[in-house]
Amino acid sequence: MGCAWKVGLGLVWLGLGGCAAVPAVRVPAVPVAVASVAGEDVPAQWWALFKSEELDRMIRAAFAQNPTLEAAQAALREAQENYNARAGRVRYPEVTAVLSSARQKSSPAAAGLSNDSGGGVFDLHHASVNVGYAFDFFGGGRRALEDLKARVDYQNFQLEAVRLSLAANIVTTVIREAALREQLAALKAILISEEKQLGLLDAQMALGGVARAEVLSWRAQVEQTRAAVPPVEKELFQVRHQRMVLAGKFPAEEAAGPRFDLASISEPAVLPIALSSSLVRQRPDIRAAEALVQAASARAGVAAANLYPQITLNGSYGSQSGQAAAFFNANSVVWSFGAGLVQPVIDGGRLRAERRAALAALDAASAQFRQVVFLAYADVADVLRALGTDARTLQACTDALAAAGAALDMTQQQMAVGAVSYSLLLNAERQYQQARIGLIEARAARLADAAALFQALGGGWWHRAAEGSGVALKE
Repeated sequence: MGCAWKVGLGLVWLGLGGCAAVPAVRVPAVPVAVASVAGEDVPAQWWALFKSEELDRMIRAAFAQNPTLEAAQAALREAQENYNARAGRVRYPEVTAVLSSARQKSSPAAAGLSNDSGGGVFDLHHASVNVGYAFDFFGGGRRALEDLKARVDYQNFQLEAVRLSLAANIVTTVIREAALREQLAALKAILISEEKQLGLLDAQMALGGVARAEVLSWRAQVEQTRAAVPPVEKELFQVRHQRMVLAGKFPAEEAAGPRFDLASISEPAVLPIALSSSLVRQRPDIRAAEALVQAASARAGVAAANLYPQITLNGSYGSQSGQAAAFFNANSVVWSFGAGLVQPVIDGGRLRAERRAALAALDAASAQFRQVVFLAYADVADVLRALGTDARTLQACTDALAAAGAALDMTQQQMAVGAVSYSLLLNAERQYQQARIGLIEARAARLADAAALFQALGGGWWHRAAEGSGVALKE
């Protein structure tokens, strides 16, 4: 036994000399932002800023029953349990208990005797505790744990990305549904006005007041407007079905769902614009890409550790006896202790090639991380630019609707005293409804881009995690 301890100590000394050969986890450098804009932070429940109770209830229900979100939660639990399983093997020795009892017959030939000497039938009882431990002198086990922990982090951020995408998709779908419903109402109002105008022209043509060409031209306009209605109705049904699916329900249930209009959705009073550099700590896709870099770095460390000896200690203690009554006698005690070292000698360059491959994978993950960051900056820049354009468009459409409304009021007043024809009134009503459609589209675009900004800035998930309601790694 003394020799075994000397071997073990020698292996420990040998292992300590190679520890520095394993690279630590490398955190990728973050590209420097060209510009940054300070502003408000993003709340965890950012959709509440639209001040719609129905919208808030729908998003909460979707979080509870959306299948995509459930799949992401299950993937996180799987990664967590894989980490827990490996952590037990790395941090603690493996202890197993063995208890067996058997009745067997031996052959004399196994002991080098002739078969004429007969054989023996006997009972064999065995009980032991076996302990095994693999020393992690070269960091391979720790790096493997870092890999699994990074995978847990990755799945955690993937879950946050699914939550953020789900909430943003529901908000934009609701906004689109409300806009389509109001556009459809305006289109039908225009169609009614044009049909009235066509009726007047038909009557005038019958009296010889207008030419047939003018009537046909106006009829073509009426049919064009009528043809524009079914596509809007089709899209409205598709959007409503999409909203039900996002909420984890069947499309057939949409008839019982709420009906949204733009008046019930308020634009956030203050749009949160965070520092561009803080995106590295906020956006789930960036954090997930960073976790992949950490996982790749850890795998490179495992590949480096595989170049060095694998050192293990094993021991067992128990009792073995042919008679149950003598099972606990001192003469029945059996034990063993040993140390082992496995060092690759000739492998055809496999291990070094695997290490080079792991380093190449690390370079690829780092490059992908930088690409994700660049795309994130572009995403924020696009949304900010869109919001600026939306503001100008919304103001222009508001002015256009005000002008069309004023023209309609004046035409109605003139019509009351017989100063204008009925056809001019119908034309004024048509222009007003067209201006209304323009304002509906402009306001819907503004609301949708506001939701896109919350999504581009990460959705405020870090506030929920700070409050203890996020998913954290269990160690």
